[in-house]
Amino acid sequence: MMHVTEDRRDLEPEVNLDESQDTEEPAFDWMRTPDRGRDPENASVRDASPNRPSEVRESNGLRDRHELREGPASGSGHGAASDAAGSGHGGASDAVPAAGEAAGPGAAPATTSDHREPSPTSALQMRPPEDEVRRRTAQREAAAQAKPVAPRVLQVLMAIFLPFLLLIAAVRVIATPAFLWLEYFRPGFPGDGYGFSVDDRLTYGSYAVDYLSNFAGRRYLGDLVQSSGAPLFTDAEVSHMADVKSVIFIAYAAGLVLLAFFVVAFLVLRKRPGAFGRGLFAGAIVTFVIVVGLAVLAFLGWEQFFTDFHRIFFSQGNWTFQLSDTLIRLFPSQFWMDAAIVIGVLTLLVSSLIIIFAWPIKRKTPAPETEASRSE
Repeated sequence: MMHVTEDRRDLEPEVNLDESQDTEEPAFDWMRTPDRGRDPENASVRDASPNRPSEVRESNGLRDRHELREGPASGSGHGAASDAAGSGHGGASDAVPAAGEAAGPGAAPATTSDHREPSPTSALQMRPPEDEVRRRTAQREAAAQAKPVAPRVLQVLMAIFLPFLLLIAAVRVIATPAFLWLEYFRPGFPGDGYGFSVDDRLTYGSYAVDYLSNFAGRRYLGDLVQSSGAPLFTDAEVSHMADVKSVIFIAYAAGLVLLAFFVVAFLVLRKRPGAFGRGLFAGAIVTFVIVVGLAVLAFLGWEQFFTDFHRIFFSQGNWTFQLSDTLIRLFPSQFWMDAAIVIGVLTLLVSSLIIIFAWPIKRKTPAPETEASRSE
């Protein structure tokens, strides 16, 4: 009885300051959590879950009251149980240390480990095996280093077309009255042995150069006459100039098409760093080799080189004239030699500049991510 009195003194209810008088206990018995058939260890784990505070307090109170009623150390279980039941919510909370004392010093402590169920997204945070990580990394690196076919084709076409574009541009610079003026007034240029002065040459030669760039017909040259009243150009000369004009127009049209191609190539390759520059670099190398080769052939035999050039673009016989004809007097062999030198120098200069400014620079690739850096 003495022990029961101490338990009653320990289980005296505390003053409840909550005016709502809400004991947080179920209003009906059927709402209580049944204690029968539960695993004590699992029940204690579920009761210790921090996510359900009301259920913890309720289950702890029921378990403590059950221990006070049936515990062997209580002495008189019915009196203690009735006092614990009448103490309400405060008595249930205060019965925890009393129940622990009633269990005895040899009783095993209750399990309070925090066992939480895995969240639905916990599988997404799991790292795949190392073999899978290496395989995916290798696939990403291979995809990053893969070179599509279209850019490679554009670069090859740029290397093929750039020599023709530069040569056509150089020819356009030569076929101007400015170059004609420089030739006629440069020291050492041979004079006309049949009576043309420098002014006559510049006037008649300008007509011939303008005819190559305008849309006039053969009358533009055929109706020209000398001061003596004789035609300035013969029919054979007018026919040859018409052929030259056709070749020039085809070259200029091809140059515009090639220029448009390079604009399109730039728009396509600008998203790939260095791709357009590598195409220009390859084309400049090809141009440099071609021009040097042609210069060597012209240096070894200018007459043969000049003849072979005319045989490629003009029919046989309509480009051979006498020394007294107007075209030979206006454009002697020295004029064509100087024109070929200027064309070669301009082409080599432009291609050299392209090689210098488009020189490919190897970009440093970032180091692969190591396991230590990923863990950090």
